[in-house]
Amino acid sequence: MSSLNLDDFTDLIERPDGGVRRDAEERRERQSVPPGSLGRLDELGEWLAAAQSAVPVRPVEQPRVVLFAGDHGVSELGVSARPAGGAAALVRSVLAGETPAAVLARRLEVPVRVVDMALDCDPAELPAEVAGHRVRRGSGRIDVEDALTAEEAEQALRAGMAVADEEADSGTDLVVLGDVSVGGTTPAATLVAALCGTDASVVTGRGGEPIDDLAWMRKCAVVRDALRRARPVLGDQLELLAAVGGADVAAMTGFLLQCAVRRTPVILDGVVASAAALVAQRVAFRAPDWWLAGHDSGEPAQSKALDRMALDPLLSHGVKVGEGAGALLALPLVQAAAALAAELPERKPEAAETSAAPETTEAPAEG
Repeated sequence: MSSLNLDDFTDLIERPDGGVRRDAEERRERQSVPPGSLGRLDELGEWLAAAQSAVPVRPVEQPRVVLFAGDHGVSELGVSARPAGGAAALVRSVLAGETPAAVLARRLEVPVRVVDMALDCDPAELPAEVAGHRVRRGSGRIDVEDALTAEEAEQALRAGMAVADEEADSGTDLVVLGDVSVGGTTPAATLVAALCGTDASVVTGRGGEPIDDLAWMRKCAVVRDALRRARPVLGDQLELLAAVGGADVAAMTGFLLQCAVRRTPVILDGVVASAAALVAQRVAFRAPDWWLAGHDSGEPAQSKALDRMALDPLLSHGVKVGEGAGALLALPLVQAAAALAAELPERKPEAAETSAAPETTEAPAEG
């Protein structure tokens, strides 16, 4: 019997401070640049102030990229342009600073943390700080079997919670959340379709490295078959993650929930992060108030999930590469919003009249 009660998150998660947000809005109205002239930057600054419970808003000084990694059994069916079991090679490239996300993080001076949840490799091949939370070697083929056992799903979710606590305790003030996976967009599409009540073809995209039409049709078939397995367990989010998710997706779900508990804002990257966020929203309806959608990757499942959570992407550049790259591009926008909200001067009060108007007296009326 699981000791983890996901319903507890509903009570533990509060919305960002509405009173502080109103104070931030009032302060913005007094600043020298007219309200509304900075567009969405105004909204971002006010959102961040509410998340921090601080007016003026504090600068984002300790952001961190957190990437959960795993291989998915469905990749052996040819639903991904990347080779089955190839996520470990991607992780090594991230650690070596050779991926787009690693290059951007280096340029932006943001540390990157990779957490292995289900890579298909010997954990000894990876640094101990990467492999320390691993649940299993690869997640199951969700069209014919569960991705995880119930125990593994809980372990993965708790691992994500633990990582969130570690980041909050170390002073991380904003997280860019992404994944490093092979086959991960397939369980992501399945979760979104199940939670939004749509068909496989509506949510199935072509992945970070676009696949051809034949591979897309195979992917649709896998999502369709996985959906049949997902629908009977829609009422239990932990069972859903075990049936058609994966260790990395379950960990991201726990991470997002605990970040909301710890009042740590998060920028979501692509479709896998968005699918985990949608599951987390089902657990605790206030949790999405702590998240931003970094960008629109073009994956239909991501668009469906963000629409359901009422999250509007900050950027739309067609970045599909994953691994946090698209969300990292949005980080300077959030930092700019914080700087403008904090540093723009307030309007000077109108100068008092330097001299009083001359007094006039009426001539006495003639009698």
